[in-house]
Amino acid sequence: MNVPLLDLRPQYASIRDEVLAAVTRVCDSQQFIMGPEVERFESEIASALGLRHAVGVSSGTDAILVALMALDIGPGDEVITPTFSFFATAGCVARVGARPVFVDVDPETLTIDPARVEEAITPRTRAIIPVHLFGACADVDTLGRITSGRNIHVIEDAAQALGATLEGRPAGTLGAIGCFSFFPTKNLGAFGDAGLVTTDDEALARRVRLLRSHGAHPKYHHHEIGGNFRLDALQAAVLRVKLPHLPQWTDRRRENARIYGELFAAAGLTSRVRLPVERSGRTHTYHQYVVRVPNRDAVRAHLASRGIGTEVYYPVPFHRQECFASLGYASDCFPHADAAAAEVLALPIYPGLTRDQQAYVVEAINSFLIHDS
Repeated sequence: MNVPLLDLRPQYASIRDEVLAAVTRVCDSQQFIMGPEVERFESEIASALGLRHAVGVSSGTDAILVALMALDIGPGDEVITPTFSFFATAGCVARVGARPVFVDVDPETLTIDPARVEEAITPRTRAIIPVHLFGACADVDTLGRITSGRNIHVIEDAAQALGATLEGRPAGTLGAIGCFSFFPTKNLGAFGDAGLVTTDDEALARRVRLLRSHGAHPKYHHHEIGGNFRLDALQAAVLRVKLPHLPQWTDRRRENARIYGELFAAAGLTSRVRLPVERSGRTHTYHQYVVRVPNRDAVRAHLASRGIGTEVYYPVPFHRQECFASLGYASDCFPHADAAAAEVLALPIYPGLTRDQQAYVVEAINSFLIHDS
């Protein structure tokens, strides 16, 4: 049996006619940069999230970058991030000239540990970027209490968590500003790069809109130096088609996660395979279904030999990246992140996955662990 890590073809087949009609509509209009498609998408997703402002941008990375710019974060400032995340979380901090300050993660959820955040705050701390990792919200409420009255912004890296909730409130609405990615592999994926910035702050939204078009308004009149962070109309049109289907796709991912739980328990593997945690009050969207296993690389090679696709998110924490060596972190500063990097393994979880395919994945892991014990 072949079980890819992700197969987008069934999803596309189910909406093909809608997508082609939307793309044709944009092509017929010959308006490809910004315009009505982008404005309608922004309105529709803002309504879905229950907030006032959603600003389409060119990627999830650019969403974080323009959020930092809009908050005037730059040289001399510090921004606290988890050391375990996709590179853009910390890379954007460095790009604006600020200093990324790394902290360890919660050993269960692998999201930022608020206790470590509190220890890392200094007079130079301007922001914290919690990452809603793999589709589960970080503990933003505790971070809000820590930062209350301290003029420290909470920037949500919600790139992997559209549809996730914390106590009923959607990711991207929990801090000062939220940042989403619509990379094709995301739960809501474009047909290329695309992203979104969310906020309820009118002035902040206005500034993000200005910065995404070189700081110009009107055209050729530049109030400040921004960038080219615009969202293409074609991507907005595709996302508009997909957005109404997202709740159903999310439900299917959650059902697949439940089935994995049953299968791992039935195989007697829950003492050897650490399954994802969904804490009370949080709704997990399972952008990735990430387990933790001993001898991870050998397990992964065995699964590949059985035709099963997997991925490691993420093998090298920020404090071990060469480009951040000048920050001076000792190699053993963040034990939970290091342990995760050695053990995490993402298994197939996409909506079109069948129960038989999931059973095959679990059986393959079981067969390896039996012989490895």
